[in-house]
Amino acid sequence: MPRPDRESRIANDRKGRRAEALAALFLRLKGYRILARRVRTPVGEIDLVVRRGDTLVFVEVKARPTLDSGIFALHPAAQRRITAASRVLAPRFARGCTTTRIDAVLVRRWALPVHLIAVWRES
Repeated sequence: MPRPDRESRIANDRKGRRAEALAALFLRLKGYRILARRVRTPVGEIDLVVRRGDTLVFVEVKARPTLDSGIFALHPAAQRRITAASRVLAPRFARGCTTTRIDAVLVRRWALPVHLIAVWRES
């Protein structure tokens, strides 16, 4: 696949940041506390780290035109990357948490975000 030009990379970055901001607001309204955004590790990036009660949640945000395309974007390679990054970050954020999980928030234009809880299990 050809590499996108600079303008489309910038546009995609803006779109991703807007989707992450909307997902963070959506999760806050659901009672989650935002601990971190766009956390980079040597093995990958986590879009949002949130907490509700004693549950620590690593969130992958996908901005796509349809729910199906958002779900398909959570392919096995992405799952491995996010799982590896969550393992690196868990000790940093898990103080007082008894449960850790990985969620996804799918953001579509002109629609409420969709929160997929425990979208996959760590392996």
